[in-house]
Amino acid sequence: MTQNTPDLPFNISDHHVWRPYTQMKTTPAALKVKSAQGVHIELEDGRRLIDGVSSWWTVCHGYRHPHIMQAVKAQMDRVPHVMLGGLTHAPAQTLAQRLAALAPGDLNHVFFCESGSVSVEIAMKIAMQSWINRGERGHTKFVCFKGGYHGDTLATMSVCDPEEGMHSLFAGGLQQQLVTALPRDESAREAFESLISKRRAEIAGIITEPLVQGAGGMKFHTPATLAYLRDVCDRFGLPLILDEIMTGFGRLGTMFACEKAGVVPDIMTVSKALTGGTLPLAAAIASSRLFADFWSDDAGAALMHGPTYMGNPAACAAANASIDLFEQEPRLEQVAAIEAVFAKRLPEARDFPGIVDVRWQGAIGVLEFPALPELEALKARFVDAGVWVRPFGNIIYLMPPYVITADELDTLITATLNVTRGWAEEYFL
Repeated sequence: MTQNTPDLPFNISDHHVWRPYTQMKTTPAALKVKSAQGVHIELEDGRRLIDGVSSWWTVCHGYRHPHIMQAVKAQMDRVPHVMLGGLTHAPAQTLAQRLAALAPGDLNHVFFCESGSVSVEIAMKIAMQSWINRGERGHTKFVCFKGGYHGDTLATMSVCDPEEGMHSLFAGGLQQQLVTALPRDESAREAFESLISKRRAEIAGIITEPLVQGAGGMKFHTPATLAYLRDVCDRFGLPLILDEIMTGFGRLGTMFACEKAGVVPDIMTVSKALTGGTLPLAAAIASSRLFADFWSDDAGAALMHGPTYMGNPAACAAANASIDLFEQEPRLEQVAAIEAVFAKRLPEARDFPGIVDVRWQGAIGVLEFPALPELEALKARFVDAGVWVRPFGNIIYLMPPYVITADELDTLITATLNVTRGWAEEYFL
């Protein structure tokens, strides 16, 4: 039963849902959604919005794709959930096999969980324990990068950018990692290799987002930079962890971003678009070499981790159906078409007052400014224009569902450019 305490400065019944990344006192109330279909979100007040960010980068096939919906409903009628400890089921077995086939190289071993952050924690745990199982202790730190983001749980916060990220408040309570600049040029590479050489005995692995640092500001780096990190890991005998949670499943035009660099990581994490934006599911996919470090007669060498809902049958059914759609429908071609439209339309923003950069890659388009004053008011303008666009930090970005039609994409881009131009003229002229 809800009971309001007289001395509290808010009404409890108005705030039962504690919203993400939100100052509850000052942020306007959330918009209430009635339904969603294709690329549209319908609000309870009747407004329809084109989703320009794929519900935090998940809804690659659009909302309520019938193939995924049917697969989930059928699985719910059979087994909605069963523990994966001591039991298994066809959806998880099939999905693990399909992920191993899709992933590059010898990434053959899939550890399921429920969220991207947890998959990164599992990847870190695998990397650290692999050293221990080989009899080498002391490898407890990770090399990670400025501008990087890997999640909001405690361990993942420690490998995010400690200054530009969202977690600076917790700096004193987090494991101190080796945070450095991405080695984009020769001088940075010299400093990077010096760090690796000096601290190699402490390093459990190197972790990065391939080609795009997402929540850190949609910052791009080249395939050559990623290939260089793979080379350093090979030369120094370190595992490379690639966080494909945002980029995986086609966002940059290949199933996984690392394919663009010809790089095979030792561990790859996936989530978000894994189920097509229907149910929570994630995985850490490890190489056979790392898996072999846990293959032992010693029970203590096992990976002691087991999320309650790992490998949930309904979520695995959704993921299998999502992979079906990549095989049966032209998703990567659709991403290429979105990229071509971005290349044609987004350069218009280079004439906007205050613009710092305009960039795009695959189905990601970015307008960067020095800052975004009056951010909540800016978000409201996008809603008034009929689009769901969620700027953050100093960027306005688009990551639409791959199935967006040419007309819908034109409407989305036109609205985004018009709102952004008017806002920029107010604040930067």
